[in-house]
Amino acid sequence: MQTLTVIKVGGKIVEDETTLAQLLKDFSAIPGPKVLVHGGGRSATKIAAQLGIDSTMIGGRRVTDADMLRVVTMVYGGLVNKNIVARLQACGINALGLTGADMDAIRSHKRPLKKVTLDDGTESIVDFGFVGDVDRANGQMLANLIQQGITPVMAPLTHDGQGNLLNTNADTIASSTAKALAPYFDVTLIFSFEHAGVLCNPEDETSVIPHINEQLFQQYTADGTISGGMIPKIENALEAIHAGVKRVIITRADAIDGTQGTIIC
Repeated sequence: MQTLTVIKVGGKIVEDETTLAQLLKDFSAIPGPKVLVHGGGRSATKIAAQLGIDSTMIGGRRVTDADMLRVVTMVYGGLVNKNIVARLQACGINALGLTGADMDAIRSHKRPLKKVTLDDGTESIVDFGFVGDVDRANGQMLANLIQQGITPVMAPLTHDGQGNLLNTNADTIASSTAKALAPYFDVTLIFSFEHAGVLCNPEDETSVIPHINEQLFQQYTADGTISGGMIPKIENALEAIHAGVKRVIITRADAIDGTQGTIIC
């Protein structure tokens, strides 16, 4: 079975000219078929603030009201996505920018009210607004595109099949895409961001945890070693492994060759 690499890159990387240029150069050098999934949360927060719209994050997830949905649609599906696509074309990669609504790539449902643990340890019922929880990704359609030599560039937006766009966590987009492509390819999923991996000490880039399984994840979450946005990232990684993805790696954006970082097993 042919090897395919799904790379998820965080907003901090794609929003800085220097790191974006290096990321796209490294991504272009990855052999074989590949998919790029991007974030863009920092740009969305910045533009929302310029428009007088407050941003609220709970447990690493963005609360998305109607105004914020318009902002993230503009930023994720337009500004960030098309900039990356144009830059990849310049690198010789025939890229196609997609939201979940395009070609019915990823369908989701609006997240119901959810009990979450807040940063202070208390629990609260939260309405995340126009946030989507993925129901399915269209693996056959994506595989057909990839087999035609096209590189999908996935923005973190999905749709509900009823005409509504939904803001969806980019790590979830990457995990769902990797899982949907697992029947067609030998898939490696790489979550890349600004750190060397999952760190024991966030102030020490050498304190990378080499391997994490479900038991260790529960332990590190309970003692606070893993917190915030890293929790849903590892949850998505574990779900991908269970669904047939061969490897999941969390690493720096300048190390997407798969030789460094934290392996989720």
